[in-house]
Amino acid sequence: MTPPLRGSFEPITPDRLAGALADRITATAPSDGSPWLRVAVDGADAARPGRLADGLAGALRLRGRPVHRVSASGFLRPASLRLEYGHEDPDAYHDLWLDTGALWREVFGPLGPDGTGRVLPDLWDPVADRATRSPYTTLPPGGVLLLDGPLLLGRGFPLDLAVHLRLTPAALARRTPAEERWTLPAFSRYEEETRPAETADVVVRADDPRHPAWSV
Repeated sequence: MTPPLRGSFEPITPDRLAGALADRITATAPSDGSPWLRVAVDGADAARPGRLADGLAGALRLRGRPVHRVSASGFLRPASLRLEYGHEDPDAYHDLWLDTGALWREVFGPLGPDGTGRVLPDLWDPVADRATRSPYTTLPPGGVLLLDGPLLLGRGFPLDLAVHLRLTPAALARRTPAEERWTLPAFSRYEEETRPAETADVVVRADDPRHPAWSV
């Protein structure tokens, strides 16, 4: 059962949301003295976290902040590991699909207090099931990592700001394609175990993508 939301929420347009979040990020200091900010936009694919992260990247660049965009879909494990328990195992989707070790090695480690800033945008193509071979880039000090994807919170990532796009169970089921509804139990488990609406710094109610509301 999804816990009820607490606190006040303010209606906001999608365009204004990206700008308001960018202002919030630019006013945030790294929690561990790192030269970089690390931000996650967490949400099921049905909530379109990548779309918000892309808009946020543009808003941050307009504010003079370099951005490194990473999607969780570029750091999935190879199919032989992801699908070890079958193609539609919700517990494997929750626990095993994301290659957290690779994210630490190629993204979070280099953006730590003693890091080099040399990071990858992605590592694995889950469709072709092979390495992407993308080149490394260097995020200058003062830059912002923007990571988007599902089930990102509660993994110990050193995030300076976490945004959670919240869908009610009914909205999540309605907006999830039929061929992906086997993942719904994983999101129920995520709500019960991780409680992302309580873990995140900012919660966005996203049942209607045209009319979001955010926690203030």
